[in-house]
Amino acid sequence: MWCGAPGTGSWSLPAGCLGGLETVAIPLRSRGVSTTTYASSKLNRVGRRAARYDSGLTAHRCNRPAHKRPAPHRIAHEQIACSRSRCGNLSTISVLLFYQESFSPVNPHPSPFLQQPTSPHNHARYNLRGIYETPSLTDELEEISAARTRVETILQGARTSGRTLLTEVESKQVLALYEIPTVDTRVAQSEAEAVTCAEKIGYPVVLKVHSETITHKTDVGGVKLNLPNPDSVRLAFRQIESSVTQKAGPETFLGVTVQPMVRLDGYELILGSSVDPQFGPVILFGSGGQLVEVYRDRALALPPLNTTLAQRLMEQTRIFAALKGVRGRAAVDLAALEGILVRFSRLVVEQPWIKEMDINPLLASPQKLLALDARIVLHEPATKPEDLPHPAVRPYPSRYVTPWTMKDGTAILIRPIRPEDEPLMVKFHETLSDQTVYLRYFHMEKLSTRVAHERLIRKCFIDYDREMALVADYTSPATGEHEILAVGRLTRGRANRDAEVAVLVTDRYQQCGIGSELMRRLIQVARDEKLKHIIAEILSENAAMRALSNRFGFQTRETDDPTVVTAVLEL
Repeated sequence: MWCGAPGTGSWSLPAGCLGGLETVAIPLRSRGVSTTTYASSKLNRVGRRAARYDSGLTAHRCNRPAHKRPAPHRIAHEQIACSRSRCGNLSTISVLLFYQESFSPVNPHPSPFLQQPTSPHNHARYNLRGIYETPSLTDELEEISAARTRVETILQGARTSGRTLLTEVESKQVLALYEIPTVDTRVAQSEAEAVTCAEKIGYPVVLKVHSETITHKTDVGGVKLNLPNPDSVRLAFRQIESSVTQKAGPETFLGVTVQPMVRLDGYELILGSSVDPQFGPVILFGSGGQLVEVYRDRALALPPLNTTLAQRLMEQTRIFAALKGVRGRAAVDLAALEGILVRFSRLVVEQPWIKEMDINPLLASPQKLLALDARIVLHEPATKPEDLPHPAVRPYPSRYVTPWTMKDGTAILIRPIRPEDEPLMVKFHETLSDQTVYLRYFHMEKLSTRVAHERLIRKCFIDYDREMALVADYTSPATGEHEILAVGRLTRGRANRDAEVAVLVTDRYQQCGIGSELMRRLIQVARDEKLKHIIAEILSENAAMRALSNRFGFQTRETDDPTVVTAVLEL
């Protein structure tokens, strides 16, 4: 359930149905409507309309008898599968999801039709060119890894105790570990403790019931606002205890939480996630607070998000115009808000035990961004790990992020490539000699061609299901600037379990062991993905690459072209 703001009415979740096919579970906490109905009907409508306009994929199906036509959600899935195979990444799903209230037809497959000036696709608000903008660089990977481990400990503690609902304090701890700012929240189990906490925080304060089972605090009289002094805090404590005991039972009352009374001088937003049966985790963003259902201003996206996708998500809402500044009011820090969306989406994909999560309200003002209330629901403890839902878009493979030391003692980080790496890749290509370029690409290729945005963003913005690219990332101790020293790429075949491998090292760091380490790790990736063969096409004169392949057990085969040899490794 999406959590409401203090004092808001809870949202009931009448089960919606996915295009008349099945009920779903993306509930939105409000009166009378559910995000489930909203999200699934949108996703399904996207599938139907995309199928209608994509003649290459579904035209032949439209002539089938009604009882033989594929269900709309099946068409949507085939659209996704096709976009993955043709485009090499799943960002096109986000394009489909963004066409909500004012849908414009979109063809997810690159073709000359997109270049026609009269094409309806050129009138779409967001197409592949928009999605392929270079995102901004966000958090450091080491900090993300540490946060993930601590959050897993909190979730495991709740699951061990048999709970599926985190307390408000636990929920805010989880958000804070992912650097989502939250309001200071302290637990008090008595009137005296409540007064002590209030005096440390500073008046006025808010008291809320602290419970491991109550989800809607206002329904049981569990929220008291704007308490200006100790006497009002004591009275509020007694009133909450009495009301909760009467309406929910004495065992549900574990004390209260004490929080500062935050002045709502900004915009109230909602940010949440839940699981769709067809698409897995789905993220919602829009206007929040008490009137969230009245405004019905929200948009959906599939995680994980980067800053570009986060901006696209926000732009689909009406509140976005106000966030940019309106009628003399200063704009909200949109870059910081994008960062919150990116980190929230990362939390969603990195913690599969989270079933539902929401922040309502997320207060956005020119001075600050602050999560005032949070709620996290976990999957049932009996759920098997293999039965947990998976994101439709494969998230960043953080498990392949590991440090390594070169022969000369230089420390680097070997990690999967990211869309944000495009500027670093430009500088990387600028360091390559003509000989290195020729040995890698089998011909001379101009620098301007190699660093063109249309090419590089597709090399950086990859589908980790079909391709893996590892980069050797060096950070200068003096300046803190990053530099890519080498790239290793493993590209999976479309119809088999083979993959092609290539390694490219900048001239200054050749013969330092980076190429061997990248090859070793790419072979391990191939084994993890249960591939059968790794294939490398090598120029006959490329002695270094031939020696590298022999070192790892590749078998060399002659080809029809005497200048090229094929090296194959059976896994």
